Amino acid sequence: MEPTSPGCVLPLLLLLLTCGPRPGLPAEVEEPPDEPSVSRGPVWLMDVLSAVDFVAGAEVTLIGFFQDLEMPAVAVYHRVALEFQDVPFGITNHSEVLSHYNITGSTVCLFRLVDSQQLTLEDQALASMDAATLSRFVHTNNLRLVTEYNAMTVLGLFNTVIQIHLLLMMDKASPGFEENMSTYRRAAQLFQGEILFVLVDSGQKDNRKVVSYFRLRASQLPALAIYRTLDDQWDTLPISQVDVDQVKEFCAGFLAGEASREADKSEDATAKEEL
Repeated sequence: MEPTSPGCVLPLLLLLLTCGPRPGLPAEVEEPPDEPSVSRGPVWLMDVLSAVDFVAGAEVTLIGFFQDLEMPAVAVYHRVALEFQDVPFGITNHSEVLSHYNITGSTVCLFRLVDSQQLTLEDQALASMDAATLSRFVHTNNLRLVTEYNAMTVLGLFNTVIQIHLLLMMDKASPGFEENMSTYRRAAQLFQGEILFVLVDSGQKDNRKVVSYFRLRASQLPALAIYRTLDDQWDTLPISQVDVDQVKEFCAGFLAGEASREADKSEDATAKEEL
């Protein structure tokens, strides 16, 4: 299918995926296979070197910068840290660490390796921060080398400097899923900082709207879909399994402005009818 552009100012995919009732927090966040789990409270960061090593040690980390350790947000921060198994929480009140990260007051920052971002919780939110506010901040911005699509991460995906996303639409219950995911992660490393890699579990009923947006039939899955948020350009490629070379060729073609396959109008119309 040739890249398509609906020509809307706001990303149409974002509007489609966020319409309807406001989602609650995900019941579960899948842990990346190579990253150790964290089940304790925040790690005290006593100097700049320990903070830098802490941020570099996981795909997503959080640091609470608190000049006043008696403020209510500190207790909330400690409590929420215990809820996350895949996001390490750090904490510091040392002036040299705050200065290194250009922090002038008390705040909470989320650090992401996938797009080298430092995201800050707004000062107003910190002043009245409760557990739900902090949890939502982490869930929404928990983007990784491969991010699983859900009702929270979709908001973070459209709030990143990386404007091109590659979606793997595959049923997590399908045979060979783990092997395909391992291959997909290897491919993601080749485009880190350039393309965000996303997993969409096509076995989930709520994700049918994602498949439908790209005009794919269930019989065409698994499939890759590449999407540019700036202008809603996209292209799709049905696959039998994830192959690094195939992913590289598909992504390179899109980046070069080429269609990876010719559009067939009659086939496209049939796909719309089935969906």
